[in-house]
Amino acid sequence: MTHHDDDHYEPVRGLPELPPEGEKILWQGAPHWSAIALRVFHIRAVAIYFAVLVVWRLVASLSDGLGMIAAATSAAIILAPAVLGLGLLAFLAWTIAKTTVYTVTNRRVAIRAGVAVSKTVNLPFKIIESAALKTHGDGTTDLPLTLVEGNKPAYLLLWPHVRPRQYRAVQPMLRGLINGDYVARLLSAALCEYHDLDPETACAPTAEADAVNTTTKAPAKPASDKPRAVAAAS
Repeated sequence: MTHHDDDHYEPVRGLPELPPEGEKILWQGAPHWSAIALRVFHIRAVAIYFAVLVVWRLVASLSDGLGMIAAATSAAIILAPAVLGLGLLAFLAWTIAKTTVYTVTNRRVAIRAGVAVSKTVNLPFKIIESAALKTHGDGTTDLPLTLVEGNKPAYLLLWPHVRPRQYRAVQPMLRGLINGDYVARLLSAALCEYHDLDPETACAPTAEADAVNTTTKAPAKPASDKPRAVAAAS
């Protein structure tokens, strides 16, 4: 596993250098900004928190004898920091999604990320033990990668492209994918080919998915939100 501090020049989008001979890029994509907002910055919980504050302020003002207009004006004071805070979280989520590139080749997974300073983390297939797939209620999918024992990347180096609360056995994660089923099948097949496993038994493909789509269109509703194992290496 390696990581690079990248400058502004990329010979290939998402990679700090040209792939070596024999390595092919199979897929590139990025997280959807809404997945970052919902599950990294918990923007829904923050919105509920501010809504509770507004209601509490309104009820407290009415209890103090203020009229409805005066009470509503008092409660509305909270709306300004609420809108500002939620807008900032949404902007940060959009920025993270905009500056992230996930790359899957026939030899590795690469994560290029960083708002102020761009870094690329390379995860060769030889250190990837397995991958799992979890589809969320908003239709986006996470693909956490389990690494071979002895390989422990820095949690903060990968954040937020890492499985939450897995501090001892850190798992890099392709987060918030629109076409996660497709990427899972593709990664599963690539891992099986690299480790010379039988794709019919060790690496059974996941359910059918749409063709590759590396844009960030609004996600559709999923059929299931249960996690599924998609590949394993010997």
